[in-house]
Amino acid sequence: METVPDVTTYSFRLYVAGNSERSHAAEVNLRFLCDAHLSGMYEVEVVDTVARPELAEEGRILATPTVVRLTPPPQRRVIGDLSDHGRAAIALGLPAADASPMEGQ
Repeated sequence: METVPDVTTYSFRLYVAGNSERSHAAEVNLRFLCDAHLSGMYEVEVVDTVARPELAEEGRILATPTVVRLTPPPQRRVIGDLSDHGRAAIALGLPAADASPMEGQ
């Protein structure tokens, strides 16, 4: 029997309002964080709330940009452009960027 490695894929949905500078910054920062912390084991869906207001309503999005970590549970939300990478990584529950468990302590 073949063993499947225990690999967690993180799934994010980023809600933005149009093609603004802040929306672009949030996407760039989210992808940077994912590349740094998740080694390609992630997916990002970008939802433009101007073009798809029903998705914003369904997700109960009140402000943009907002990123929602859909998987792994529990779901987490962060509002803003994610420019404070350290705080954003913690808020999104991302694993440490390197193998040093004592970093930041």
